[in-house]
Amino acid sequence: MSMEIDRQEKPSVVGFKRRNRYVLGLVGALLLLTGFLLGSSVGELWIGPAGADSPGEGQVVNRDAKPTTVLDRRVDFAGFWDVWEIVKSRSVKQPVDDVDLFYGAVAGMVGSLDDPYSIFLDPETAAMFESELSGTFQGIGAEIGIKEDQLKVIAPLPGTPAEKSGLRAGDSIMAIDGVETFGLPIDEAVRRIRGDEGTEVKLLIMREGDDIKEYGIFRGKITVDSVRWRTEERSGRRIGVIQLFHFNETTGPAFEEAVQGIMLQNPDGVILDLRNDPGGFLDTAVDVAGEWIQHDVVVQEKFSDGSVRNYSSDGLARFVDVPTVVLVNGGSASASEIVAGALQQQGKATVVGEQTFGKGSVQDYIEFDDGSALKLTIALWLTPDGQSIDQSGITPDQVVELTVDDFNSDRDPQYDRAIEILTGVGDDIAAGS
Repeated sequence: MSMEIDRQEKPSVVGFKRRNRYVLGLVGALLLLTGFLLGSSVGELWIGPAGADSPGEGQVVNRDAKPTTVLDRRVDFAGFWDVWEIVKSRSVKQPVDDVDLFYGAVAGMVGSLDDPYSIFLDPETAAMFESELSGTFQGIGAEIGIKEDQLKVIAPLPGTPAEKSGLRAGDSIMAIDGVETFGLPIDEAVRRIRGDEGTEVKLLIMREGDDIKEYGIFRGKITVDSVRWRTEERSGRRIGVIQLFHFNETTGPAFEEAVQGIMLQNPDGVILDLRNDPGGFLDTAVDVAGEWIQHDVVVQEKFSDGSVRNYSSDGLARFVDVPTVVLVNGGSASASEIVAGALQQQGKATVVGEQTFGKGSVQDYIEFDDGSALKLTIALWLTPDGQSIDQSGITPDQVVELTVDDFNSDRDPQYDRAIEILTGVGDDIAAGS
């Protein structure tokens, strides 16, 4: 048995709006569903039951070109419509909304890929994603992601409720308001943690070397300060320090201001602090790396067919002759890993800190006419020498841990080591040609 959806009232995936921006992103950044996002040439797809003005049953149609997907076995969509009708007519929870059924079905299809970064976003969640990239939203101000099947805090943003409450990068979120997170999709976790300013969410947190504790966090209005910079005099040397907290829409001009301000002071060294930076726009990551790398590869993208696309910088490379140290930790993900990996492998910087998160997959981000969106993993990104960091992360040139005791005592041995390198203490010299 099959049924036809009234297209005047129900959502449709016929047609989508192209997003002409390349985005790297996170892992659920700022409690939104971000990822390493990329646009690609995709035609309009329509999948549905047979009907007068629809394709045949089980057929996938690309309206812009010949079909590019060939099914290795016939898919009988009659079974899908049988389930649809049974659920709609017999569920104890009535009335059953067709729109909810539709979005649930599409989300389930994408979820069947068993890929935490391939996600269907309904219009509400897609709007949340957009607000995060613009740099302002309501929530607790923490990036979350799934690693080794566990929901984790990737990084709390500075000055946010998440940081003030004591959350730290690497914390495992065991429950949200009493709901266990094992097997909970990332989008559902985001929905449960986000909320209106002034409301409270309770997170059950497990931290290595500590007891399981519940944190009550009041949500607030989060404004992402993506770049901070300063200069310091250390041992007769002028050191420029740039902290990148995110690669969002505000990062480009703010980073340009930082570079100009530091260069005017003729620096003897630069510290690029990417700790707890979860990622963002791809073009911004390439531009940032372009202040050290000129006319060379920053990142590679490897597709399932083995083909590789290179992204090279045409930046001004104003720091190319300035000794540089890049600071990273387990909260450094995606775009920040690309910058750190590129500067490390191109010999432009010494990387100091702890192993990075390991977000090395590539997603295509497609927006549909009803406001929903699809984020689908289509490739892996690689460092300039072709190394995949997915799951493994970037290994620092010098591993320096920041312990819980360091954190509680306001000590920063990673930053101190960067200063030692740049001021000539010891035998280490930061890269810089």
